[in-house]
Amino acid sequence: MVRIVNYIKRQKEDGTTFCTLEVQAGIEMVLSQKTNQYYVTAKKTFISSTFDEETCQALIGTQVQGSIVKQVCEPYEYTVKDTGEVIVINHRYVYSPQEATGSSSTTVNSDGLEAFSKNGKYETVLAD
Repeated sequence: MVRIVNYIKRQKEDGTTFCTLEVQAGIEMVLSQKTNQYYVTAKKTFISSTFDEETCQALIGTQVQGSIVKQVCEPYEYTVKDTGEVIVINHRYVYSPQEATGSSSTTVNSDGLEAFSKNGKYETVLAD
């Protein structure tokens, strides 16, 4: 399950506006590679909607069937706000109507194909 936690009003190139819903999955415990200590986090993503602001506001707190999965995408640069470090990322998180299973993760590549992984890494496998 995911929960609607916020909404953001956005503007299209033609000047019209629409709202996106910010959805968040449950918490996860992640082991820091730097400190070797656990921290808690949650995956978030945005979903476009046809709702007005009043409806989006009323939806905050609503739980929705589904999960947030990692999707491979074209690499892009991201600046870490705290340090100013620029890193290259080649994934994004997207909403999936299917529930995630257990501690393994599902990764969706740019072709829309899913890869099952216990370590959260996506590797292309060619079959005969």
